[in-house]
Amino acid sequence: MDTDPEPTTDAWSDPAVDQPHAAGARMTAKERADLMALARMRARVAKAQVAQRAAELEADFEEQLGTIYKFDRDEVWKEAVRLAAEAAAAASKVIAERCAELGIPPDFAPGLSGPSWYGRGATQVAERRVELRKMAKTRIDALAKRAEAQIAAASVGVQEQLLAEGLTTVAAQAFFASMPTPAELMPPLALPALLEAGRATKRPRWDPGI
Repeated sequence: MDTDPEPTTDAWSDPAVDQPHAAGARMTAKERADLMALARMRARVAKAQVAQRAAELEADFEEQLGTIYKFDRDEVWKEAVRLAAEAAAAASKVIAERCAELGIPPDFAPGLSGPSWYGRGATQVAERRVELRKMAKTRIDALAKRAEAQIAAASVGVQEQLLAEGLTTVAAQAFFASMPTPAELMPPLALPALLEAGRATKRPRWDPGI
């Protein structure tokens, strides 16, 4: 025997308007008013979530910016460092022997330093971290403004259709369910991509325009 469907609980549905309704039936004035109120409420909530999402993206980027990779966390890196150390030791021995042949005192002899492991690349320079942080903030602010604009446009769109009586109840609920979330509109920033963008826009030192 057929049973009535259970009310949905997704982010864009509301029990107040999730009543059984024929797919092609026009909604009542009360249903339109309820859905108009819901559209405005959802837009307010989504805009508040944009600010939260922006804070999450900034925190995620800071984590990327501050990550330090130790060579012994990866077996391949660890073996590479061991081989490099052995090669450096052998090369230092050759250099020292040649210095002795040339009569260069040990205190004045040249030599190798290292090998050294750098746990981070460009982000080890404080000045560069400041630049990247500013770039990330600018990018996140732009994403937030675009997300707010898209959310507002989506809300206005459904309200206009409701006023024009161009939506059925089922169609309106489907519209709410399809509205994008702040997380979908604001993807995480990738540090490598931001570094590449910074290199592409950075002028050479000799540029007379600097």
